[in-house]
Amino acid sequence: MTSPVVRVAPETGFREIVTLMTEYDITGVPVVDPDGRPLGLVSEADLLRTLAAQEDPASLLPAPESAQVGHGGEVTAADLMTAQPVCTTPDTSVVAAARLMSRHGLKRLPVLDEEGRVIGMVSRGDLLRVFLREDRAIRREIVEEVLGRIDGVSPAEIGVEVDQGRVVLSGSVPEAHLVPIVLNLCRAVDGVVSVTDRLQAGGATASIG
Repeated sequence: MTSPVVRVAPETGFREIVTLMTEYDITGVPVVDPDGRPLGLVSEADLLRTLAAQEDPASLLPAPESAQVGHGGEVTAADLMTAQPVCTTPDTSVVAAARLMSRHGLKRLPVLDEEGRVIGMVSRGDLLRVFLREDRAIRREIVEEVLGRIDGVSPAEIGVEVDQGRVVLSGSVPEAHLVPIVLNLCRAVDGVVSVTDRLQAGGATASIG
């Protein structure tokens, strides 16, 4: 995630939001209450819809429905925002965050702390950068952290090869039911693109896929 995060209040005006997005080179900002809890999210698309609604006598295209304006006549974050934004937490896995974005058609997610306050933002680009992780770092995590904490599995008995995020597992585990556990935990490691199973269980190949 990106942290600290640029945030705006409900009364923040259109021009100030545009200035903040341009200054920090971001495409969306969370709208928060005085305690830092999310009320909504303003994106570039929200700003463009307001811009497209302006009067243009030279245009042959009809203007879309205009955004509502505040009492002072200015379009504010409260008028622009998508209310009740989908959020995530710091301990959410990259895969879970990606699925959340895909399910809701989102480009970014506010990240909340235990008290529900916005502490960061995660974007599609942030998630994709995980797959630039070095192969040796991926292999080290699999060998030292994943395989080492599965009861009944000996890291010394499993070969781990990593090439551009593609993992190949070989060697043996004592029982067949351990194979899908190993595969699933390896797939969950940040930066892993695919896992090829060449494991054996109890002396026989136990290809699960």
